[in-house]
Amino acid sequence: MSELQIYLIVIGLVVIVLVLSFNWFQDQRVRRRMQAQMPVIEQDPLLAETGAVGDIRREPGLGGMSAGGINVTERIDAPLHPDAMLDAQEPDPSTEIVIEIAFQGPMLGEDLVPLIHPLRTAGRKTVRIFAQDTEGQLQAVIEPSVSYDAVHLAVLLANRSGALSAIEWSQIWNRAQSLAEQLECAIEGPDQQRVLDLASRLDDMCAGLDTQVGLTLLMGANHPVSDVTNAAENMGFVPVNGQLVWLGEYGLVCFSLARSDSESFDAGMAGVDRLSLLLDVPCSPADTRAFGKMVEVGFELARRVGAELVDDQGRPVQPGSDAVIDERLKTLYQQLEQAGLAAGSPRARRVFA
Repeated sequence: MSELQIYLIVIGLVVIVLVLSFNWFQDQRVRRRMQAQMPVIEQDPLLAETGAVGDIRREPGLGGMSAGGINVTERIDAPLHPDAMLDAQEPDPSTEIVIEIAFQGPMLGEDLVPLIHPLRTAGRKTVRIFAQDTEGQLQAVIEPSVSYDAVHLAVLLANRSGALSAIEWSQIWNRAQSLAEQLECAIEGPDQQRVLDLASRLDDMCAGLDTQVGLTLLMGANHPVSDVTNAAENMGFVPVNGQLVWLGEYGLVCFSLARSDSESFDAGMAGVDRLSLLLDVPCSPADTRAFGKMVEVGFELARRVGAELVDDQGRPVQPGSDAVIDERLKTLYQQLEQAGLAAGSPRARRVFA
């Protein structure tokens, strides 16, 4: 092999190394810029073992009590819940932990929105995003033409999936940090152990307050879904996300009606032979006769569709025994209020989601 051939081979190898190095550098640069815009992972595979926490906290009944004898309520048109405006304008220090990203200079909302979209969840926890305008005011709604100098990420500490985990916290922190690096700005947040301690404390408190009360309508044979929905809507139920709901104070859901097979009411034309009524106590407005009203509605719906109303133990509901459960619910409503989680409030509906 001649000396010229050796030189050419060496030069070729050097060129290949340079090209590979340049491509690696470009790849790392692109990855760094795009990391903050990665798709949101709704469920981390490593969280599968913690999914049962939500099952433990969700209680479908109160000992199989039955009830009846309450007049059907009318839907109420009422103003927003008194906590709603405060809830919309700022993070909630009782149930959320905040990560702040401060920009080097003002940034228009239209440029900010696509960057923060991947930051709206942390595993199974929601993240509310508040933008701070140049006057120092936090805004829950980002206007395209308004300039902002910071964003506050309010990370939910606990919900029915359990306490915020180290994996979930790391996920949102890494995404926020990637965005801060991309924009070359400052990021501030609490120590991870403090976050996990607060999350565990909130989850423990909520676990003792989380109650749902269920009833079942047994129709014996399949009924057309359209017949069921027509009967329910004629009574006052409203379709929401495939379910039918009964609205009350502040326009909040008092209780819901669902197919026991978990299918949506608008999913195909298949028949249905069983329906479920559910009173989600922390998420519905406090009412001294909350359960009794659901029972009365259940009796009327059962009459219209030819069904039998039974409790969570499969026993026929007997009129007149609803007062026992409603008394127990009064105590629970008081406990929720004392814990700062008033039934039906935005805070309670976040935590008990």
